[in-house]
Amino acid sequence: MKVAISGKGGVGKTTLAGVMARILADQGRKVLAIDADPDSNLASAIGLPKEALAKLSPIASMTSLIEERTGSKKGTFGSMFKLNPKVDDLPDEMGVNYQGVKLLLLGCIPQGGGGCFCPENVLLKNLVRHLLVQREEALIIDMEAGLEHLGRGSTGSVDALIIVVEPGQRAISTAKQIKKLGEDLRIKNMMIVGNKVNSDQDRQIIEGNLSDFPVLGHMSFNPKVLQADREGKSPYDIDEKIKDEVKVILTELEKRLHQ
Repeated sequence: MKVAISGKGGVGKTTLAGVMARILADQGRKVLAIDADPDSNLASAIGLPKEALAKLSPIASMTSLIEERTGSKKGTFGSMFKLNPKVDDLPDEMGVNYQGVKLLLLGCIPQGGGGCFCPENVLLKNLVRHLLVQREEALIIDMEAGLEHLGRGSTGSVDALIIVVEPGQRAISTAKQIKKLGEDLRIKNMMIVGNKVNSDQDRQIIEGNLSDFPVLGHMSFNPKVLQADREGKSPYDIDEKIKDEVKVILTELEKRLHQ
């Protein structure tokens, strides 16, 4: 299973990604979790302790690595560099393991998004393509609202793009924009997960406004998720309710992927 998760900032996509990764690991799956959001909060959502987090650095910020692999310095525009740098060793060398989940931070593609033709962009795009096409683990990618880390050469290997939506028009509008980006990249399976849902009316707001999406399920508005964030813990470690809700979402996802 190889899944990218996106949505408006603050909508709960990182919470879903972190809890989903922990559940898959508990089920005995090898899990690779990729933080492709410049905000970089997936480590906390997985529950990574501070001492383990200190060992992680965003690959996009590793100037010497980028120069070694591409033959050109980070931030260099208009110079010659390798278009197919070696990346296959990076997940194991740069990732940190916790509770059966290997976590890797990508970092931010430079301003200008996917069109930026520079060494760090080429390295990250090749790395994501390798993760999607060559690696065997269950892969969870926590994206920002844009899909800059994905490229046309890799999206055929994304099993699903999950868009997390809360019951509000800004999140719904962002979901529609992400759908357009996904269509441009020819991603076949785009699905919705509702979050911060308190009532049937909240579900109807999400499902009625996004009726052309399959809905995998909903996560409740949950004060314990806020508590976990304040304490720097994973919601997985302090609340059974969100674990049960994400298990239902995972079951529905796997059912739809095998139809």
